[in-house]
Amino acid sequence: MSYYHQHLFFCVNQRDEGVSCCANLGAQALRDYAKSRIKELGLSGEGKVRINMAGCLGRCDEGPVLVVYPEETWYTYLDKEDIDEIIEQHIQQGKPVERLRI
Repeated sequence: MSYYHQHLFFCVNQRDEGVSCCANLGAQALRDYAKSRIKELGLSGEGKVRINMAGCLGRCDEGPVLVVYPEETWYTYLDKEDIDEIIEQHIQQGKPVERLRI
């Protein structure tokens, strides 16, 4: 059994100026928001959910991106509302958010 039930990996990679990357699209702030929401909802800790930072996940043109494991579900997102929807629908209810999948 895994220590965590799910991992959410947020790409926060910063590329050279002018090159598309998740960091330029607010990934760090939204990753921080997701981490605080998971904690507020009591979903963090052993056997629950872990929010992780990742370097480049290789899908910069679709960014910002995050991937949920072990389901291997890839998402793009724009704002806190998208993060809330991923947390509520995918993490809490087990249903992927189809409109945000990549």
